[in-house]
Amino acid sequence: MEKHPFEYQAPTPEMVEQITEVREGCKALYEILCKLPSSRQRSLAITSLEEVSMWANKGIVFEGAVPPHLQQT
Repeated sequence: MEKHPFEYQAPTPEMVEQITEVREGCKALYEILCKLPSSRQRSLAITSLEEVSMWANKGIVFEGAVPPHLQQT
């Protein structure tokens, strides 16, 4: 059965690890962006970063599979 895009998808422990990696990466980039001069472009970059985080996390949980090139060996 296909997952419904508007229902809660509980993450597995492995997914939580991936979500944490995404969050940490986005937080690091956010800190760099915040050091730039305040501007519309900086604001747009931060908004885009928020979108990156959201879509990456949804992809992790919704798809539920770790691509082979991202698997830790």
